[in-house]
Amino acid sequence: MKEIPRIIELPKILDKRGNLSFVEYPGQIPFEIYRTYWIYDVPGGEIRGSHAFKEQLEFIIALSGSFDVVLHNGAEEVKYSLNRSYYGLYVPKMHWRRIENFSTNSLALIVSDSAFSESDYIRDFDEFKELKNGK
Repeated sequence: MKEIPRIIELPKILDKRGNLSFVEYPGQIPFEIYRTYWIYDVPGGEIRGSHAFKEQLEFIIALSGSFDVVLHNGAEEVKYSLNRSYYGLYVPKMHWRRIENFSTNSLALIVSDSAFSESDYIRDFDEFKELKNGK
């Protein structure tokens, strides 16, 4: 089955002292969490990412502020605007991604199903398209 990117809404526990949300496997995301990292203090106009993963799966949440995640599947591009801490974007393997349009003080949390591996990265868009389209 071909996996597609999708927004996943997370539980939101309302409390007058402050709300709480969480993410766990298998309740919300379709993979076990192995690694977590975050992106912050991104200068205005900068872009993060601009790569794809051969095998890695990710789930991206805007914990604070907002940003856009632009995904390309080899044929078309779709932009997802993340601006709430109670939903995130599931990114399957073999989707070119870039994160852009960061608001001031934004915080992007990324959870992954695997450890960092440079060999899993595809950093050239033309190479990505060739691999994705079987050429």
